[in-house]
Amino acid sequence: MIKLIIGFFISFLLLFPFNSAFSKEIPQKNIDNLTNKVAKKFSRTFCNTSNFGISDEGAIEFAVGETNKEFSKNKLIQYLNFNEINKKIISNIEADCQVFDFPVEELARLESLKNFNNKL
Repeated sequence: MIKLIIGFFISFLLLFPFNSAFSKEIPQKNIDNLTNKVAKKFSRTFCNTSNFGISDEGAIEFAVGETNKEFSKNKLIQYLNFNEINKKIISNIEADCQVFDFPVEELARLESLKNFNNKL
């Protein structure tokens, strides 16, 4: 009887092996790099369009659209801290464009990146 139970148990283990699942770990370095890329893309696009004589509202709209287009399919977007991105964008714009009255509330539209990626 014991041989039958042991045989059944071994057969069960051989037929149905246990696959261990590992959680996917994303290195913080990758998230930091993407944060810097998003902030640089937005600030460069904003500076370039505002230097062409486009109004600040138009430059913001264009920068948001271009940034969304470039990074919307990146799977790491959902892990970004948009408050940190906003701070980097503002510091980049102040340093590169010398625009010190940038409307911070307009950067809330960048979070549509995270929402757009979750729909994919």
